[in-house]
Amino acid sequence: MANSHLTPGVAPGRLQADAYRDNFADKMPPFNAHEAAVAADRCYFCHDAPCVTACPTSIDIPMFIREIQTGTPEAAAKTIFEQNILGGMCARVCPTEQLCEEVCVREVAEGKPVEIGRLQRFATDTLMAAGVHPFTRAAPTGKRVAVVGAGPSGLACAHRLAMRGHDVVLFDARAKPGGLNEYGIAAYKTVNDYAQKEVAWLTQIGGITIETGKSLGRELSLEGLSAQYDAVFLGIGLSGVNALRTEGEEKSHVQDAVDFIAQLRQAATLANIEVGRDVVVIGGGMTAVDAAVQSKLLGAEHVTMVYRRDRDHMSASEHEQDHAASKGVRIITGAAPVRFIGNGAVRAVEFAYTQETEEGLRLTEETFRLKADQVFKAIGQTLEGTPEGLQLSGRKIAVTGAGRTNLPGIWAGGDCATGGDDLTVTAVAEGRDAAEDIHASLMG
Repeated sequence: MANSHLTPGVAPGRLQADAYRDNFADKMPPFNAHEAAVAADRCYFCHDAPCVTACPTSIDIPMFIREIQTGTPEAAAKTIFEQNILGGMCARVCPTEQLCEEVCVREVAEGKPVEIGRLQRFATDTLMAAGVHPFTRAAPTGKRVAVVGAGPSGLACAHRLAMRGHDVVLFDARAKPGGLNEYGIAAYKTVNDYAQKEVAWLTQIGGITIETGKSLGRELSLEGLSAQYDAVFLGIGLSGVNALRTEGEEKSHVQDAVDFIAQLRQAATLANIEVGRDVVVIGGGMTAVDAAVQSKLLGAEHVTMVYRRDRDHMSASEHEQDHAASKGVRIITGAAPVRFIGNGAVRAVEFAYTQETEEGLRLTEETFRLKADQVFKAIGQTLEGTPEGLQLSGRKIAVTGAGRTNLPGIWAGGDCATGGDDLTVTAVAEGRDAAEDIHASLMG
């Protein structure tokens, strides 16, 4: 970070070229074959394995680890992909420390789980590197399905429908497919354009046509899709961003964290990304952590995450909070922004300490200021525009069973629908299960 202090305000190129490369290298380097064998040996292969119950896609974890142990990682990969076609991405981004690894018998007994996530990555990477697609399409059914949104739920749905012999057209509003896998995850978690390689590998099943730059409510309508296709699946995610409604929020260099992360993911060179010296991130979830850590990795001197409630309420896992702290991110809890200060551009943020009461969260009279030349808002996303005629529950599309909406022939899943928990792995499960329900419905 040799020259980061020389440039005031928000600026690109704070670091030497090699620092960007080192800072954004693979967060968790993959196992080699020997390391994978040693890690697999630690598994007890439990009969009623708690790790399987904890996995939203119900991967047979003891089975795939045994297949690695016996030297057949390709078979292990097929076991994974049968349940989770995005098993490679999930191995990289899943909060395994909160899911399968948290309930691992080794974790409970010794405080060190079997490294399920890294073993999953070893298996899936091995098969994908061989260029092999482990599934073949069923005979064509003559049915056509529209899938709107090429994120995790849409991709999983499209793949399973294609596998069952249906023809799928996969629409996405952005220039590239992948959804949050492409635009919304920290760059060091999925290096080497992994999201696009995974999409290319997944579509080897055949029967899937991808059309980008098309979104619901703009180029596409539910009425038009229902008339043209035998079924429709919506995996449109949450593209709207919640507003803080705080004084001075319109000042320059106050921006949405999701836009910053997307910009970072699509940058030809990281040296072109502007970052402040004093960065404040408002929020307590994964997006907040990703924005904060990457600001630090881009050369910001001081990065502070501020969350309105206590640490126990933060949706970012303890593992991710610790990762942020290890990179020098300061975390302040129990405070909410009340004012952005500055003449045109932000220079500081005023916060009030909060108090939990029976009526909910209350701002106290006690305030403090943080110096800030750049602020990222990471306070959650919302459904943008209600798709015509669809019933909502809360602020999401209401679904019953495996993603059925109130409109016949239309299903929904992933972050846009009720019941999800904003995890890639859950979105995959919902897309897969909706595809099976669509298939059953189409085939009578």
